[in-house]
Amino acid sequence: MRAMGDVPAGTSRLRFRRLTRADADALVELDSDPEVMRFLTGGVATPLATVRDEQLPRLLAQYERHPGLGRWAADDRESGEFLGWFALDPSADGTEAELGYRLRRSAWGRGLATEGSRALVRHAFDTVGVRRVWAETMAVNERSRRVMEKAGLRYVRTFHLQFDDPIPGTEHGEVEYELRAPIGQERLAARRAR
Repeated sequence: MRAMGDVPAGTSRLRFRRLTRADADALVELDSDPEVMRFLTGGVATPLATVRDEQLPRLLAQYERHPGLGRWAADDRESGEFLGWFALDPSADGTEAELGYRLRRSAWGRGLATEGSRALVRHAFDTVGVRRVWAETMAVNERSRRVMEKAGLRYVRTFHLQFDDPIPGTEHGEVEYELRAPIGQERLAARRAR
């Protein structure tokens, strides 16, 4: 039985749903667009075997371990078309969540990333009761940084990681943004951790 509130309500234009194994081809198609993957892998696609045998099993298992957190398919509410995904990836104890999103290029420039991110931030604090939502991206990924800011997250730091095969822009570092729960809501997060 699914817990109430385990899937975010969505927005006027986006319907969120749990991912299923049947989404493997759509996820591979999403990750095969070099522009979608530009700031993640330098444009390199994710192979079907990786999505099917590694990513999906891990993501599907999260739904039961951390109700209300995880990764959800984002479908166009009107057409039903798969547009991409949004995530509140849980920390080990489920009291924090990493905001993430990946949308098809056809969905870019319409405010959907901001709209979906705002809905997830509300869900994280109001329904799940996490104490912190955070996100990271490459410092040079200005569009993603704007989405984080419009979703209410604030810049925390720039940091540098070492990669065996760095992609263009890596030399400028990664940035972290966050939003913490209002004071009274932190008690709810502390109860979740018990």
